[in-house]
Amino acid sequence: MKLIAKVCGLTTAEDTRFALEAGADLVGFVHHPASPRHCVDIASASEGAGDQGVLVMVGEDAEPMIALARSAGLAWIQPHAGAARKRVARDIKAAGFQVLLPWPDEPEQEVVEADLYLWEPSPGVTGVQGGSGQSHGALYPPPGPFLLAGGLDGTTLQSRLCILPPDTKRFLRGVDAASRLESTPGRKDPLKVAAFLENAHALHL
Repeated sequence: MKLIAKVCGLTTAEDTRFALEAGADLVGFVHHPASPRHCVDIASASEGAGDQGVLVMVGEDAEPMIALARSAGLAWIQPHAGAARKRVARDIKAAGFQVLLPWPDEPEQEVVEADLYLWEPSPGVTGVQGGSGQSHGALYPPPGPFLLAGGLDGTTLQSRLCILPPDTKRFLRGVDAASRLESTPGRKDPLKVAAFLENAHALHL
């Protein structure tokens, strides 16, 4: 099975076009002013992404997420919704979008239904919602198929996947990278993006 490779934190149409042409399966756009990867004009930056586009937002109300994803023509929403994530994920799904649900590496989480989970470092450890460039201990796996995130680039994929136990790895569907593919915050380095995508697609489970 070929892994899904997601390039996240895109802010320009140029970077998006390069990622898609290099083989990205999913491309993510962060709409969160506190993030160095905040994308002001999602519609412009995501041109051509369509069903491969993922809107990443922070908040406890699904409606602004749904409205922005719909206006930009994106098929996926990745909601960082904290304690409201069960309700937000349900509302996003009901609106016809696919849900990529952040799953921090933390114990005792309530199970929330999603199309895919994003297994990422705990914000309590990194101090930020996603995009820290830090890895995690992979101690508390999601309850279903997931993309692995946290400290990934073309040089770290193999070692990160090797630490996953077989019972967990059977739910692995892909990998996600953002900050470690950058030349400057918010701008991607084409060589790093290409290496990540090439190495991710070379891994078959």
